[in-house]
Amino acid sequence: MRASDCKAELSRGAKFPDKPADPLMVHPDIRRMLLTAKSLIEGNRMLIAWVSRSLDFAAHSEDTKVRQDADDFVQLMTPVVKAFITDCAQECTSASMQVLGGYGYIQDYGLEQYVRDARITPIYEGTNGVQALDLVGRKLPLGNGRLLQQFFSPVGDFLATHAKNPDAAEFVEPLAQAFERLQNATIVIATKAPSNHDEAGAAATDYLTLFGYTALGYLWARAALLAQEKLKAGDDRFYRSKVQTARFYMTKILPRTSGLLATLTAGAEPLMSIADEAFGPFD
Repeated sequence: MRASDCKAELSRGAKFPDKPADPLMVHPDIRRMLLTAKSLIEGNRMLIAWVSRSLDFAAHSEDTKVRQDADDFVQLMTPVVKAFITDCAQECTSASMQVLGGYGYIQDYGLEQYVRDARITPIYEGTNGVQALDLVGRKLPLGNGRLLQQFFSPVGDFLATHAKNPDAAEFVEPLAQAFERLQNATIVIATKAPSNHDEAGAAATDYLTLFGYTALGYLWARAALLAQEKLKAGDDRFYRSKVQTARFYMTKILPRTSGLLATLTAGAEPLMSIADEAFGPFD
């Protein structure tokens, strides 16, 4: 920040001059971290509920096709749930510690325990990299892409249904862009991975993460439209918060999918071309 910008910021003065100090919530960067955690946590809860519901259908439905479709969806999403959510747990707990500054690092407030607890979760199930390889190497090609249809079809149907709904545009359009990136990434992997295992390994983590962000984008779009309908009956803090959090996710989190597609399409060469000796030790 330039010195002139700092002076302009300081010249605004305290927002609550009658209090000993301004609360942390007045700072945009604090709100960024809190909203990041809020949108990822609530979005991942929706994802867990969606997959859990399908588990019930796979186990208990009397319709054979319903059971098969539900089982396909669970198989597809299991590595995403295991890896993406645990990666998000690290981001959310670390950001929450950052909100408290030095106080977050000490034991008195308990947050450092959450950070340490979250850090083990990407290792528990054979590491998240293994989950990503499972998604790319086993789940995507299974049944010639049959499993993918259990995710691609409902998202595609949702986008088609709301494509001309002006009230849904701020949620549907970012989702459509992320979904297109996921489809393009899937084509890249389907083209390169069968003949080159390094390409699959290099793309796997980026692909799983891209998949996770897109899945949450779909769920946040659905949640936002439902909340908008509920708000027509009168203002409600809970539903208003859902719309606002969805808006944050679509504008501040979902654009991460653009960078993930770029790194995924860069391929394995930047990883595999460097000599082993370059990692050291050096004399």
